[in-house]
Amino acid sequence: MSQLTSYPKEKIKILFLENISDKAVQHFKQNGYTNVKKIGGALSEEELIKEVKDVHLLGIRSKTQITEKVLEAATKLQAIGCFCIGVNQVNLKAATKKGIVVFNAPYSNTRSVAELVIGLSIMLIRRIPDKNKAAHEGLWNKEAKGSFELRGKTLGLVGYGNIGSQVSVLAEALGMKVLFYDVETKLPLGNAASCRSLKELLNAADIVSLHVPETAQTKNLINKGNIKHFKKGAILINYARGEVVDLAILAKALKEGELGGAAIDVFPWEPEKNGDKFETPLQGLSNVILTPHIGGSTEEAQQNIGDDVSAKLFNYLEKGITYGSHTVPAISLPPVEGAHRILHIHKNVPGVLSAINTELASHHINIVGQYLQTNNEIGYVVLDVDKKLSKQALELLRDVKETIKVRILY
Repeated sequence: MSQLTSYPKEKIKILFLENISDKAVQHFKQNGYTNVKKIGGALSEEELIKEVKDVHLLGIRSKTQITEKVLEAATKLQAIGCFCIGVNQVNLKAATKKGIVVFNAPYSNTRSVAELVIGLSIMLIRRIPDKNKAAHEGLWNKEAKGSFELRGKTLGLVGYGNIGSQVSVLAEALGMKVLFYDVETKLPLGNAASCRSLKELLNAADIVSLHVPETAQTKNLINKGNIKHFKKGAILINYARGEVVDLAILAKALKEGELGGAAIDVFPWEPEKNGDKFETPLQGLSNVILTPHIGGSTEEAQQNIGDDVSAKLFNYLEKGITYGSHTVPAISLPPVEGAHRILHIHKNVPGVLSAINTELASHHINIVGQYLQTNNEIGYVVLDVDKKLSKQALELLRDVKETIKVRILY
């Protein structure tokens, strides 16, 4: 079936930005899609508007911002693959209205982040950043004061999702007590215990690690009001999202000795490309580790992400499968022999499915199979129709009121 796609594969334009793994490029080229362009860095809105004009599939990471203006310019765009955990860099509302499928890889780099959080916990609780700095400056500073083992300490996890729960398992293996706080009820792994409030967790934890998404509710989650609830000398790790911590308040707490250390990987503002100047109020502070948003940046993670997202894009392109989409409703149907498949995306208003069936029936076009799924904004219909009449069916479906996108898949 995959070799009978209605649109020539060499004419499908695929654009990958931000040095996406070669695994993704290989996946498409090995399946006959030769028109693949890869760009090393992110593009500005103006640059992107020029590039996406005739692009069918777009692959990005976290730096590229897909705005409404970009989506308006992308007249042929079928799907966007976010080769990362989040999708907050895409205007999902605008993508939904245009029937553009948006995929991501929510699980592929969880191990990379979890391992690093444990490593950072060891480094900070042993005050390695200070000792490393002294050694580089030619000072011998061999002492045990202020250095501790992880074993027996309490780790507080704010957010107990894919990454938080993996950190929990690793931390327990090192002999730590694990507490977590999540706005949703979560089943604890191992001996981890849930806290009733953020304040309860902050009061008890020696190390606090944040694993929450960037939302209106999580903006400045660690702020002037609750930083006072940390245990004196506690350590804060933020490898989640940049807006979650008020960095000026954190810097003040570190300078005054209220907190004993911090590791920060994500920032409210981040440079667009390597080599750009970067500033934060945490620079130069004692026992602080700053990294340039590399929590999930391992070769294994990038390969996993490349495999995951490219497979989702490929399955949508060739089979119409939308599982994992943040915009178009999820549908997965096996190919039907002896039929052509048409994908129809429309505004979710009453009567569209009836109009589709009435239009086809009035022209004696037999529907071999049909499936509809909707969300608040749009509906997605997969139709398998008689081969001989599929082109006629396509033209009829284009004229159905409230249609957003329609195409013959094979």
